[in-house]
Amino acid sequence: MQALEGLEAEPTRARLWDRHASPISILILGGLLLAAGLGFLGGQPSPPKAADFREARLVVKTPTIIRNGEFFETDLTLTARVPLEDAVIAVSPALWQDMTVNTMIPAPAEESFEDGQFHFSYGPLDAGESVHVKIDGQINPPLFAGTRGQISVLDGKRRIGAMPIRIKVLP
Repeated sequence: MQALEGLEAEPTRARLWDRHASPISILILGGLLLAAGLGFLGGQPSPPKAADFREARLVVKTPTIIRNGEFFETDLTLTARVPLEDAVIAVSPALWQDMTVNTMIPAPAEESFEDGQFHFSYGPLDAGESVHVKIDGQINPPLFAGTRGQISVLDGKRRIGAMPIRIKVLP
């Protein structure tokens, strides 16, 4: 068989990776899958955080890493150690900046904005009684990198303690 002018009759020797996917793309894909599986890209359960104050105990379970646009749940449990006349959970506005809060169950008896925080009043609690609050929300598109703030416990207007919260938001 005669080769056409300008073309070689025998094919050139191909390297192994010329016929297969590049090992670099496989390594990048594998790295992304490993990072997601280890929870570095969000979606993993977050452990509850607890704060023990002298008069009450606050347990908060909320995502610590979440992706932009995702829905999320926050569970708060406030347990009185002494009788509280008016159990109030207060949230700093910075924590909910660029988030949409869809529901809060049970609904507080009263809601207000005082001293630079959102206040949610749940009425009197006897020693040993708890109030469990479930908050459903969504991360809005403008929120990037994350947010931080605090959740405070009050007895009426008297502050008992506060827990710092940080939520990392990934694109």
